[in-house]
Amino acid sequence: MSRRYPTARHNEWIRPVRNGYRMACCDCGLVHELDFRVVRYGRGHKVIFRARRNNRATAGMRRRKHAQG
Repeated sequence: MSRRYPTARHNEWIRPVRNGYRMACCDCGLVHELDFRVVRYGRGHKVIFRARRNNRATAGMRRRKHAQG
């Protein structure tokens, strides 16, 4: 199964999904999966996130990149 990643222009703001957002580097093919959460902080709110490297998706991305030339 081929998974496509949205392409953002340089310095473009993006609106990711809250859980399981995948981000791939176009240069090296490294893929991270990010989760976001909004938490209370004092009288307001802040956005926090966590990132994990997705080894399987990275390998697939790099295979496709290598096959393309």
